Amino acid sequence: MSAQRERRRKAEKIRTLLETEGDAIQENVTHMNQARYDVLEGFDEYEDLRTEARRIKEEAIENLPELVERLRESVEANGGHLYLADDAADANRYITELAEDEEAETLVKSKSMTTEELEVNEALEEAGVDVWETDLGEFVVQIADEGPSHIVGPSLHRSREDVAELFNEVFDPEEPFETAEELTQFARDYLGERIREADIGMTGANFVLADSGTIALITNEGNARKSAVTPDTHVAVAGIEKIIPDAERLQPFVELISKTATGQDISQYVSMLTPPVDSPTIDFENPEEPLGSGDGEREFHLVLVDNGRTEMREDEHLKETLYCIRCGACANSCGNFQHVGGHAFGGETYTGGIATGWEAGVHGLDAAGEFNDLCTGCSRCVNACPVKIDIPWINTVVRDRLNGESAPSEFEFLVEGLTPDAEGTVSLQKRLFGNFDTLAKIGSATAPLSNWTTRLGPVRSLMDRFLGVAPDRDLPEFERTTLVDWFDAREPTAPNADADRKVVLYPDAYTNYVLVERGKAAVRTLEALGAHVELAAPIESGRAPLSQGMIATAEQHAERVADDLAPYLDAGFDTVVIEPSDLAMMRREYGKLLDAGTHERLSENSYDVMEYVYGLIENGADPGVLAEPDAPLAYHSHCQQRTLGVEAYTEAVLTDLGFDFVTSDVECCGMAGSFGYKSEYYELSMDVGGDLKEQFADEGDRKLVASGTSCTEHMTDLFARDVTHPIETVAPDR
Repeated sequence: MSAQRERRRKAEKIRTLLETEGDAIQENVTHMNQARYDVLEGFDEYEDLRTEARRIKEEAIENLPELVERLRESVEANGGHLYLADDAADANRYITELAEDEEAETLVKSKSMTTEELEVNEALEEAGVDVWETDLGEFVVQIADEGPSHIVGPSLHRSREDVAELFNEVFDPEEPFETAEELTQFARDYLGERIREADIGMTGANFVLADSGTIALITNEGNARKSAVTPDTHVAVAGIEKIIPDAERLQPFVELISKTATGQDISQYVSMLTPPVDSPTIDFENPEEPLGSGDGEREFHLVLVDNGRTEMREDEHLKETLYCIRCGACANSCGNFQHVGGHAFGGETYTGGIATGWEAGVHGLDAAGEFNDLCTGCSRCVNACPVKIDIPWINTVVRDRLNGESAPSEFEFLVEGLTPDAEGTVSLQKRLFGNFDTLAKIGSATAPLSNWTTRLGPVRSLMDRFLGVAPDRDLPEFERTTLVDWFDAREPTAPNADADRKVVLYPDAYTNYVLVERGKAAVRTLEALGAHVELAAPIESGRAPLSQGMIATAEQHAERVADDLAPYLDAGFDTVVIEPSDLAMMRREYGKLLDAGTHERLSENSYDVMEYVYGLIENGADPGVLAEPDAPLAYHSHCQQRTLGVEAYTEAVLTDLGFDFVTSDVECCGMAGSFGYKSEYYELSMDVGGDLKEQFADEGDRKLVASGTSCTEHMTDLFARDVTHPIETVAPDR
């Protein structure tokens, strides 16, 4: 399939899902995300528990072989059986043979993503066993014959009306179902009968305790308990990563999982079973006798699943995936997922940001390739994750590996200067966006001709066809006079060479070649507040190639930036950054690309420009030299600002200077760097941006202000109005 045809296929898939599932996904997932914000607001122990949970998982995965053997001893001492399955086929063979030995005709299941991964249902049905999902959401998708759209809420892509229509069609009730109560009552009664008739009950396990063989099931429905203890035989299926040492180490997870998953203080049911349980078996065939009168023996089988997890454990980049407790917070916090759901943002089994690691680990790289680019690296999921998994980095690594396996483009020779990544061939689209600094240099040197040319319809059609650049997206307008040109030709506004604060301003590619005015405003503001300002070399930070999965190229850029800034740091300069995504590189991603010492030095001495303005004012600089308010503002902060926790400085400066402003609280503007430029994702980008447009719709003629390049560009398209950076708003007159 040609690259253009593949892009069109993806665009059509996203368009269809936006139309058919988007509204339900957004309503349900946004609700859970907001509930998470609300419940965590007053939860003072959150960060400490995250740190503790992370430590427990790190140690458990490190000691996994020993924990498996300890668990085996515990389960067998309890009278149960433990089987360690190498892969899906091995696990399904054991389970189907067990069903045959039990002469089982029916099996009931509680929710389990691991059994979805293994396709246990299909294997049992092929063996002649009727399988019933007893979780309401899983029951819905089973009846609909579709896959889950969310790790926690399998049917969140369906509205109540959808479910009612489905149930009415399948079950043909005397009175059509309409309300949620009617649907729930029917499912409870219907599945209750299936549970009573079942020969085998199957559950997953949120956690398995090695020292006792105890299984922890954390749910909001009572079906898991019923599935585990009503039939005489209980089979639990769990990945080996679910093992933790003991009950003492369970507490942080019980505290965290419900809060991060659904925004509840605690789940409805926290069941700790040490099977085979010693409660009497149940004889449903003898209605005259009380429950618990059965005289049969209970049987328990724990099927531990490897299925690629051992290899993941040995992979320094995918290893963190095994820390996942499957709460779904990464999906809920993601702007793209909130609009298109897991049937686009997901693979064969798993959905959301963490899905890339799971799919690559258990199903292979290709399984992650379909949706991997929907992760834009904004890092909101990192802050949401209860065990602090660096999900964007996992996505980046998998993207890099997929690049390495892609075929060379037949049009590669057409784009001179777009260098391939050292680790393999990269698609022409990714090569284009990953080398924006090269494009910017050419565009600036040939402006205004370059700007005029790229507005021509035939040129845009060619860019769409060969490069995957959305034809409806406005392109950057390059400036002939760069920030470096202006800085070298100007006279400083004040003789600040002996100032207490010395600043080296980092000119990112957009600031240097496109949004030059914000760079000028930063220089004027910092100098007016008494700082001595010099300009670093205009070297791409590595953000552009990193976003395309070109890690080797990003590393080369990072090393060049570090080398250029080193003399300034030696001389006591602070590094000030205008573009939040580049600040995130220096504070966060450079930790993956540079040696620890270099990264620490850059991280500790790099500041957001408004953060630095705030610091200067707090340390005695006169705010009276800055601009006075001339209009009310509508302000949107960049994703990376929020994840770094520095957006508050912009608001503080605007407040101190007396500005009347409102701040957006939407998850994302929808642009996300190059993401919104790509043909296949343009409609999704605009759909996500609709939230911001709606929020600011009633703000009248407020001046639009945004901290990041992506936000500036997207808001300009959304509102058809000029958008400025906060530093331009507060900068003194020229």
